[in-house]
Amino acid sequence: VASSDATNIECSIERDGNEYVINGRKWWSSGAGDPRCAVYIVMGKSNPDAPRHSQQSMIIVPANSKGVTIVRPLSVFGYDDAPHGHMEVLLKNVRVPVGNLLLGEGRGFEIAQGRLGPGRIHHCMRSIGAAERAMELMCKRLNSRIAFGKPVSAQSVWHERLADARCRIEMARLLTLKAAYMMDTVGNKVAKAEIAMIKVVAPNMACDIIDMAIQAHGGGGVSDDFPLAYSYANQRTLRLADGPDEVHRMSIAKLELAKHMLVKTEVEMPITRGS
Repeated sequence: VASSDATNIECSIERDGNEYVINGRKWWSSGAGDPRCAVYIVMGKSNPDAPRHSQQSMIIVPANSKGVTIVRPLSVFGYDDAPHGHMEVLLKNVRVPVGNLLLGEGRGFEIAQGRLGPGRIHHCMRSIGAAERAMELMCKRLNSRIAFGKPVSAQSVWHERLADARCRIEMARLLTLKAAYMMDTVGNKVAKAEIAMIKVVAPNMACDIIDMAIQAHGGGGVSDDFPLAYSYANQRTLRLADGPDEVHRMSIAKLELAKHMLVKTEVEMPITRGS
């Protein structure tokens, strides 16, 4: 189902006496392949008839529970990220004690939203770091390679690209710092526009700068002799993880429109002029 809308989740969590029975198939369960992973936190529907954002619950499932099957690791641009992995997991009639439920029935969406703000911040911090690393590699490569009788860095097209890259890194850094400051001082709810903005800005910025660095490295840029191809795969994935760009842009636009919503507070009466 469409993960851009978490309310679409179809995995079921049904109460049966002192246990919950879980049935579903989970895709992109990151970390499930790590041998140290002993428990899963599973989100599913415990009450499909409840209000839209109260249908979901979260529950702890031991990784060795009967009925849990890791079907396969999924690759990202050909990388499997072993042993961490991004696994497809099948849960078939998995039974866990009622006490494994987190917070209570219907509070799964609440838990998910609570961690997404801090999660997005750390993703964006890593995006800025990836862009800085790409910038460093790009400058070293441009200074060391000779083409048409002079260093590639002397070709004027690269001056404009490097200047633009530096400006964009610093803009993303300051927007991320602002979002973090607002989360600390006024809370995630008030900072939701800034959090959405950095989630759009930072990965897109990093993708573009890593792409520039790949271009500067020529054939080496798309090989595994340099970290750029893998870094690009990670950043391109972030444009989908924790909500795709389109969802964040929609949220930003709605908040912006709401600022300028016209509210009619009184009925305008016609003015009658005497003769």
